[in-house]
Amino acid sequence: MKKKLTKVLCMALVAALMLACFAGCGGKSGGGTIKIGLLGPHTGDYAVYGLAVRNGAQLYFDKVNAAGGINGKQIETVVYDHKGDSTEAVTAFNRMVDQDGITALLGDVLSGNTIVVVGEASPVNMPVITPSATAQAVTVNETTGEVYSNVFRTCFIDPFQGEKMASYAAEKLGVKTAAVIYETGNDYAVGLKDAFKATCGEKGVEIVGEEGYATGDVDFKAQLTNIMAANPDVVFCPNYYQDDGLIITQARELGLTSTFLGGDGWDGVCDYASAEDLEGCYFCSGYAAGSADVAEFEAAYTAAYGTDTLNMFAATAYDAAMLLCAALEKAEASGSEPGSDEYKQAIIDAIPEVGSGIAGVTSKTGYTFDENHNPIKQASIMTVTGGVQTFVENY
Repeated sequence: MKKKLTKVLCMALVAALMLACFAGCGGKSGGGTIKIGLLGPHTGDYAVYGLAVRNGAQLYFDKVNAAGGINGKQIETVVYDHKGDSTEAVTAFNRMVDQDGITALLGDVLSGNTIVVVGEASPVNMPVITPSATAQAVTVNETTGEVYSNVFRTCFIDPFQGEKMASYAAEKLGVKTAAVIYETGNDYAVGLKDAFKATCGEKGVEIVGEEGYATGDVDFKAQLTNIMAANPDVVFCPNYYQDDGLIITQARELGLTSTFLGGDGWDGVCDYASAEDLEGCYFCSGYAAGSADVAEFEAAYTAAYGTDTLNMFAATAYDAAMLLCAALEKAEASGSEPGSDEYKQAIIDAIPEVGSGIAGVTSKTGYTFDENHNPIKQASIMTVTGGVQTFVENY
C-alpha cells in the first residue's frame, strides 16, 4: 500500500511538473522569447534575394541576442521558404500567425508576394517591415488609397527608382533617346517602367521603343530586334537579375550596343551575363557596395555567410532588423506581452518614432518615413566594371 501511494504521488508530481513546463513554454510569446517571422524565397529563381534578407536580418538579431536580447528576452526567428510562390507565401504567413505565434514579420521579399501577404497581415494588425518589396501597393491599398498603418519598408519604391534612372540618364549621361523592355504583369517591372517613361518625358528624353515579355520567357530576340531598329541611346531594363542577364546577353549577340540601365533588381546580374556584355551598364541601388560606409557590415556578413548573397537586400534587411529591435524596446516598455494585440500596436506606433535614430547601413542619417511609410533617403548609382558592381555616386 505504501509503495502504491508513493507511486501515485510520484506520478502526480511528474504530471504537475509537465503541466508547469507546458504552461511556461506555451502561449504566443514563446516564454522568454520574442518570435519574429522571416518569410521569403530561400530556394528557387529568386533565392539570392530571399537568402540575403534572411541572413541580413538574422545577422543583426544574433548580435542583439548575444548582447542579452530585448529586455532580457531572446529573439526567436520563425523562418519559412515559399520559393517565390504567392499561394505558399499566404499559407506560410498564416501558419506563422496561427501556429507559431509571431509578434512581427520581417518580409516578405518580392513585391508580388508581399502584396498578398499584407492582405493577410493588415486585418490582424501584424507589424510588417519589408526590406525589399518596392511596389507602391505594398504600403497603400490600390483600390481605396488607404495607407496600411502596420506596414513599413526600408527599401525604395518603384517610382523612385524609375524617376532616378531617367533623371540620371538625362542629366549625367546626356541621353536623348531611350527604349524599355520589361516583364508584363510584374508589379516591380511595371512600376519602374511607368515612372521611367514619365520622367523621361519631363526631361526631354524621347521613348523610341517599348517591348514587353511574359513571365517565364527566355527568348527576347524579337523584342530586342525591334529595339535595335530604333537605335536608342539607352535601354531601360527594369526586371530581376536573371531575366536582365539573358536580355543583355542576347542583345549583344544581336549587335545592340546601347547602354543598359536598371533598378535594384539588377543586384546579382554579374552572375548571369559576361563581364564584357555588362561593361558600362548602370543601375540604381540603395546600397553603396564596396564603399567605406558599408565596410564594417560587409566584413561581418562575409564572416557569417560568405559573399554569395551579399547584396543590397542583405543591407536593407539588417537595417529593417535594427528598426524592428528599436521598436521592440519601446513595446517592452509598455508592459504588454509579446504576441498580444497591445504589444503589436506598440511596435507599429514606435517604428516611425524610433526610425530617425537608426543610423543604418543604407541610411546613415536615420530612417524617416513619408505619409505612405516609405523611407526618405538617397539612391546609390552603380555601374559594372570588369564584371564587378562598382559604386559611382549617391544621386
